Amino acid sequence: MDWASVAGVLLALTGIIIGQTLEGGKLASLLQPAAFAIVVIGTVGAVLLQTRFKTFVRGLQMLRLVFTPPPDTRAALARDINAWNLAARRDGLLSLERYMLASKDKFNTKGLRLIVDGIAPDKLRQLLDTEITAYETEERQAVRIWESAAGYSPTIGILGAVLGLVHVMENLTDPNKLGAGIAVAFVSTIYGVGLANLLFYPIANKLKAIVTQAVHQQEIAAAVFYDIATGDHTRVIDERIATLMREH
Repeated sequence: MDWASVAGVLLALTGIIIGQTLEGGKLASLLQPAAFAIVVIGTVGAVLLQTRFKTFVRGLQMLRLVFTPPPDTRAALARDINAWNLAARRDGLLSLERYMLASKDKFNTKGLRLIVDGIAPDKLRQLLDTEITAYETEERQAVRIWESAAGYSPTIGILGAVLGLVHVMENLTDPNKLGAGIAVAFVSTIYGVGLANLLFYPIANKLKAIVTQAVHQQEIAAAVFYDIATGDHTRVIDERIATLMREH
């Protein structure tokens, strides 16, 4: 569990509640189902309109990574790289087959399989680079739904405000209904801006950092597979490992 992310959400909500209380307002005045429905449902609809459903679902699934980030596998990858390099130098490239069969990482499995199959190093690197590009594109498109939501929600909040004011204008002769319309108008704007800047943008930025880290590891692994296939000096692979361990 990433407690920093949990604390961030709680602090953001606490700040709003404290500010509302210090101003003499009531928490209940911020709880407007109509405003919430306008902003949230409207934002989801707008994002769905521009996104493939599969990508939208993937973006929602990635939300869990904000609070439970993937484990840091750099040390394990460094150990694997050393084992691959040692086995290839001592027993030949075909000896990597046992590592290929034991690997649980699809990218590493593919890289080892290409080496074992005797694919030319330049072609191997090209295939792995294409794999990395496809992975990065797919993941970043999924993350983009949160950026899109952050862009749409403030505008939809303003739309909710306008609808609230329309409701007010329709009921000028009935003072009892004016308060509800005005509340929806202002709270819609709060929901739109608040969700964008306190949730959607931070979620998108956190997920982009996670994708970037994963892509960096794949790029280093691809470079290592190329080095092993070409029989490059062990010192080069040691430098790859050092670069890997510097990534954050």
